Amino acid sequence: MLEEMGKAARAASHRLAVLSTAEKNQVLMTIADRLEAQSASILAANERDLADARQNGLSEALLDRLMLDPARLAGIAHDVRQVCRLADPVGEIIDGGLLDSGLRIERRRVPLGVVGVIYEARPNVTVDVASLCLKTGNAVILRGGKETYRTNTATVRVIQDALQQHGLPAGAVQAIENPDRELVNQLLKLDRYVDMLIPRGGAGLHKLCREQSTIPVITGGIGVCHIYVDRDMEIDAALNVIANAKKQRPSACNSVETLLVHSAVADGFLPALSRRMAEEGIALHADPHALPLLQHGPAALSEVTDAQYRDEWLSLDLNVKVVASLDEAIDHIREYGTQHSDAILTRSIHNSQRFVNEVDSSAVYVNASTRFTDGGQFGLGAEVAVSTQKLHARGPMGLEALTTYKWIAWGCDTVRG
Repeated sequence: MLEEMGKAARAASHRLAVLSTAEKNQVLMTIADRLEAQSASILAANERDLADARQNGLSEALLDRLMLDPARLAGIAHDVRQVCRLADPVGEIIDGGLLDSGLRIERRRVPLGVVGVIYEARPNVTVDVASLCLKTGNAVILRGGKETYRTNTATVRVIQDALQQHGLPAGAVQAIENPDRELVNQLLKLDRYVDMLIPRGGAGLHKLCREQSTIPVITGGIGVCHIYVDRDMEIDAALNVIANAKKQRPSACNSVETLLVHSAVADGFLPALSRRMAEEGIALHADPHALPLLQHGPAALSEVTDAQYRDEWLSLDLNVKVVASLDEAIDHIREYGTQHSDAILTRSIHNSQRFVNEVDSSAVYVNASTRFTDGGQFGLGAEVAVSTQKLHARGPMGLEALTTYKWIAWGCDTVRG
């Protein structure tokens, strides 16, 4: 089955690669319209997935990721229309010039070809990835988690109907509908047809792809994100940023998981933090230095463990640690972070510059919530993933991250001497 999907995707990629920007945008607008017109079928499939997920005991964080409602589906269709408004990178001349040999050379952006994406309980990813791939002339093979296979199947059928309305092959966007995990292993070996693989899920999925894939892999999306409160930061301003970074969407990979507080402000800051987090319904897990200062609110308290520092909560839970200096905060982030999103709250220009220069994450913030690490928020449109590695793409991956380039040399019967 996957061999046939690979062949269909490769053939479709050749058609997509030569479409004009106007043609691609027309397809995307039709997809957005059909997502709204056929929302009933998608939401019905999603409700069946949700019912099974609840019966199987999925956490509230995963249920939140899985759930679609009319507002979320309308937002997804809106995001597709936003992709239409973005500049098309395909065909862009990156650089070039006239060489001494007489050749005129240029480096031009072109589609990658076929992209494979493996993801878990995130049905919005289906449309986000499909729209970005189509805009950049790429075909895509999608493999969602077993929790979302009905939702993904219904959504991809709507997308394929739109493609065929414009005379394009359904193989441009395909979903592996069978939830059998063995098909993931087969997809990892489909290097004859798939040019790049993007896993979006937990650490286990990323490890599997890095170790087993014969296709180049872009890893990321695991967010053990930190906020460091410096000694000169105002309490109320810091609390507002922290509350947003934790509560605005706690199941997101860019929500804050660990708060680092300078010891010089701990006595005043931590009691205020305790009260504010109690109001927000956020449970605290603190080190022995912080625990005695966090007794001023009804928020659940426990001592934090080393394992909790290393993992995502993806829920209304927050680790708290007192540090003696900026150096200790940076050392902690280097030891426990995942190079996703980390922030400093400070009024010191010197300390903010040190943090920016020394914290090696894909997104580093000064006096802002970590929740902004997102393709839409960064002006890239819908994102295909957040990469925490360093080769090819890093941070939110928008349109340019789904292209490569080719060298083109123009001669006049030119020969090498």
